Amino acid sequence: MPGTPAPAPGAARDEAGTPTLRRMLHSPGYVRLLVLSALLGVPIALAAFFFVSLQHTLQHWVWHTLPEDFGHDRAPWWWPLPALLLAGLILAPVITRLPGAGGHLPVLGLGGGPLGPKALPGVVLAALATLPLGVVLGPEAPLMAVGSGLALLALRSAKRAAEPTGAMILATAGSTTAISTILGGPVVAALLIIESAGLTGPPLVTLLLPCLIASGIGALVFTGFGHWTGLSIGALRLPEVPPDVDPDAGDFLWGIPLAVLVAVMVTAGRRFGHLTAAWTGRQTAVRTVVCALAVGVCITAYALLTGRSPEEAALSGQATIAALAAHPQAWSVAALVALVACKGLAWGISLGSLRGGPIFPSILLGGAAGVACSGLPGFGVTPAFAVGAATATAAITGLPVSSAVLTTLLMGTDAHNQMPLIVVGVVVAVIVRELAARPEPATGTATTP
Repeated sequence: MPGTPAPAPGAARDEAGTPTLRRMLHSPGYVRLLVLSALLGVPIALAAFFFVSLQHTLQHWVWHTLPEDFGHDRAPWWWPLPALLLAGLILAPVITRLPGAGGHLPVLGLGGGPLGPKALPGVVLAALATLPLGVVLGPEAPLMAVGSGLALLALRSAKRAAEPTGAMILATAGSTTAISTILGGPVVAALLIIESAGLTGPPLVTLLLPCLIASGIGALVFTGFGHWTGLSIGALRLPEVPPDVDPDAGDFLWGIPLAVLVAVMVTAGRRFGHLTAAWTGRQTAVRTVVCALAVGVCITAYALLTGRSPEEAALSGQATIAALAAHPQAWSVAALVALVACKGLAWGISLGSLRGGPIFPSILLGGAAGVACSGLPGFGVTPAFAVGAATATAAITGLPVSSAVLTTLLMGTDAHNQMPLIVVGVVVAVIVRELAARPEPATGTATTP
């Protein structure tokens, strides 16, 4: 998330020097921030809508329409090789020559400080030109960069005073609005703010209120516009989850070791991403293309090993997550193991070299690992999927509450039953993540072609 802001401009303080909520709400500067945040929620939500709709349209064209035009029922096994090679060739000059380097490295999380308006063209080009081609990353990080960039651009266009604290709050509100459109609404986005900012008391409220009002209005506009146009809005959701009884002792006995396994797997992928980032720090252009092609090889390997569509191992995994949750019996254990191995390796490479978000593929990896283990005696499919998805999300983000709420919302009507295992999973993930932490290699983004 964008950096941690100081108290709002013009906010009165108490005797200890901390602004109180009542005094902040009487501050003209803070009231202007709330109004601006509400106003920005509409255009940023519309921008996010067209962004994800165009991405999904391009993705469908690359992986469905174009193969059919060439006489294939589905994308053939070799399809990822030219697609990912093209993605690398497009991305390399964006990283090395455009402002902002196409966005943050996904292995560093959802992003550091907000990207300014000058970085927007590179971020949009990197996302729209490479994510539909099969890069194993999600749209969440580019969306956040677009949201913060548009918010700062609006400030500049309005010729407002460049007050750093107010600009940072509005940039955070913009990125929160954008990310809330695909994470199920403003609640998860607000929790991401709370956990990633690490604030308490009035400073937290100072940041949280503008983000909530902007993301709430933005999510309403985003959803309504999607219904009106009939276009795909790309939100992360599971239309169908296998019904299951309350988790019993067997689910907990198997769920805890599964959580450890998934957390170790995701942590290893993250570590591999750091190694990849260090490797691409030199001769960045050439090595970016090599990494993109390596991702294509991993996806092709999945198609050859399983005889299934390479699309399942490519992309962010949103469609595959929904299909796996609705019809887990359609995958054999061997196919799920191949999916975790091939997509996991492709994801680790993508984390350190390409551009996108780290969360969506991790959810699929955790869910697939859970379903693969659900054949164990006394282990239900739904609890296994839930604990796997929750653990993977917490392991890659390091945000246990946000991960638990996101997974709970994904589980729909069965959320109440699975909540205990979800909580256990995120706790295990955070413990494993911290125990496995060690000094990471430098990941500075070089610009030498």
